[in-house]
Amino acid sequence: MRRYLTLLIVLLLIASIQTNAQKVALVLSGGGAKGLAHVGVIKALEENGIPIDYIAGTSMGAIVGALYAAGYSAEQMEALFKSKEFKLWSTGKIEEDKVYFFKRKSDNAAWLNINLRPKSEKLEVAIPTNIIPEAQMDFAFMELFSAVNAACDYDFNKLFVPFRSVATDVYNRNQVVGRNGDLGEEVRASMTFPFYFKPIEINGVLLFDGGIVNNFPVDVAMTDFKPDFIIGHTVANNPGKPDPDNVVAQLENMIMGKTNYNIPKDKGFLLETKFINVELMDFQKIDFIEQEGYLTAKQNMDSLKRQITRRVSKEEVEQRRTAYKSTIPRMLFHNITVEGVTDNMKKKYIIQSIKHKAPIVSIDEVRDAYYKLISDDQIRSMRPVSKYNKETGFFDLTLKVKSTDPLEVLAGGNVSSQGITEGFIGLNYKSFKDRAYTASGNVYFGKFYSSFNSGLRVDIPAHNPLYLNANITFNNWDYYSSSSDIFFSDSHPTYILQDERNFIIDAGMPTSTNSLFEFGLAHSNSIDHYFQTQSFKKADEPDRTIFDAFNFHLKFEYNSLNDKQYPTRGLQRIIEGKFVTGNEKYSPGTTAPDTDEQFTTHTYEMFRFKYDKYFPISSKVTLGVLAEALLSNKKTFSNYLATIAEAPAFTPNPHSKTIFIDKFRANNYIAAGGKGIFPIKEKLHVRLEGYYFIPIRKIMQTEDYKAKYSDIPLSDKYFMGSCALVNQTPFGPASISLNYYEKDGSKFYFLFNFGYILFNRKGL
Repeated sequence: MRRYLTLLIVLLLIASIQTNAQKVALVLSGGGAKGLAHVGVIKALEENGIPIDYIAGTSMGAIVGALYAAGYSAEQMEALFKSKEFKLWSTGKIEEDKVYFFKRKSDNAAWLNINLRPKSEKLEVAIPTNIIPEAQMDFAFMELFSAVNAACDYDFNKLFVPFRSVATDVYNRNQVVGRNGDLGEEVRASMTFPFYFKPIEINGVLLFDGGIVNNFPVDVAMTDFKPDFIIGHTVANNPGKPDPDNVVAQLENMIMGKTNYNIPKDKGFLLETKFINVELMDFQKIDFIEQEGYLTAKQNMDSLKRQITRRVSKEEVEQRRTAYKSTIPRMLFHNITVEGVTDNMKKKYIIQSIKHKAPIVSIDEVRDAYYKLISDDQIRSMRPVSKYNKETGFFDLTLKVKSTDPLEVLAGGNVSSQGITEGFIGLNYKSFKDRAYTASGNVYFGKFYSSFNSGLRVDIPAHNPLYLNANITFNNWDYYSSSSDIFFSDSHPTYILQDERNFIIDAGMPTSTNSLFEFGLAHSNSIDHYFQTQSFKKADEPDRTIFDAFNFHLKFEYNSLNDKQYPTRGLQRIIEGKFVTGNEKYSPGTTAPDTDEQFTTHTYEMFRFKYDKYFPISSKVTLGVLAEALLSNKKTFSNYLATIAEAPAFTPNPHSKTIFIDKFRANNYIAAGGKGIFPIKEKLHVRLEGYYFIPIRKIMQTEDYKAKYSDIPLSDKYFMGSCALVNQTPFGPASISLNYYEKDGSKFYFLFNFGYILFNRKGL
């Protein structure tokens, strides 16, 4: 009897040892935003002491699995996925304060840019291969996982939890398992869904989303880890029969292979979380999605606990996690190399843009420089890859660069219910060596506005970079053609035609990511054609004023506005000074009250200040303020209309740029107002705007058509307002607006508009 009792105790001890040695693998499926439910499952498992000894995943399952394997807790993953940074890199958007304003070229009316690249002595159109730009994501994966790579010595078995990912070899349509190498690159490959993201090349193999061949890598976990038990969590299903009108479902059927979403009963347990109204990119629904995953695990916890008897406390997991993270080195970079360009001068341009001759640079410095470089017209794409150098104790950075296609064609313009419709065509030629060169030209053509511009810009990289810019421009505005309205007509439209040609040389340097200091010289020759009376015939010759002037200008500008027309976020602040000297020549026409030509020399200084800022109050309301002031000692010209035509205009909204209103022009003024932005959808909003314009010294017309300044300063004020429905489409803004101006004649103007009401730069 005693012998049997001893044998029983020994068997129980052996069984206990075997039970305590029980190893568990967690397998996570792909599924886009639905994969955020994996975080809820991990949270529930840790709360209940269920061990996770290995982890494997595909696509979104690979992202969650890699983060867990890198030492992220469920709470830390949740914070990451809720962060503004994740939203930006998952959508390809670059935050306004990371857009390098110094690199931004002059705004134009382009709807689309078409790149042309030389191929076999021909020009080939470069068609985009992905919807979401990859630059943000590539840097995010490098920053998230590079230091972890160093800690595990590029062996995924040495991570906090051993990890496997699955990607697809595009050419052979084979499964590629990530077991070692760069963790960030392997995860980036696993989640690269076709058409949404650009494929990634690793070791000469072009890789796409692992869900194409294996969206639930149970077989990989069984083969590589040989666990005692597998917990599988799936949020995906094999694509169903597509609807004839559902293009996305049709593509999904063609791309995604059939996956076995089952686990053998003797090998593990399957958790399934099903969603109805969650799409591929619905990451904003994280709270709901994660909670559903958590509930799935909680509802099946009793079954799991019966089959997995080993327990690991959350405190023990946290201790191990803290110990593992202590081995992760700080990201400091020493050596930087460039691949993808063969010209050593081009490599020097890129490296110098990051290091500026400094021996060591931090991840923050690299990040800032990276965003500056991807803002550069000369660079089409740049993938950062870092590797820990054991000999130096620093990271080496490799930038895999593709230069921009040298030729770029721009097309766009403006379509309007008024007479301000115009077309736009532009052409840029880009090249860089140790410096970057951009030769550009454009043409606007329309009844109201036409223009030709040609220019050259040179960018010089350095710790304090510099650009040099030279432009020649011919402008023409016909305000007589734009003065009628579709519903209301002016009783006496003003006849003003302005021809202006200028040559401008600028130099500029950044003062921060969003600001620059610019200075330069300009020559301007403006010719104003006008009638000083409303009684004129077709055969009459208009009066003409020519102002031929030189100016020296200084400008500081901060700009983080999110759109070049109808912005809803950001700040623009301008402080500008000009010294102007020039000669005025007045030539009377057939209706002029004067018959003699007049010649006058004008020398004056001018200072301008502008402040335009948007304040988000809630998800439903954004308020904005605009303040503008202009001061000068400019004297009057030969007559009232000549003075008004050469006076700066206050034009705070697009429509105000298209009509000539003397009450909103002055050589000295202050103006201020407010804006209310009311979003309907992400790209659709209603905006209300109202402004007061106050001439400091109003330009007045005398009985003999001369001009004089008012004797009493700040004696008049004029209001303008608008109400608009704006939809920011991928090609430009579409808007319906009603505009009001406190002036003589028509006061209300209705406008339907698609495109940009933008002009080439004036010399003054």
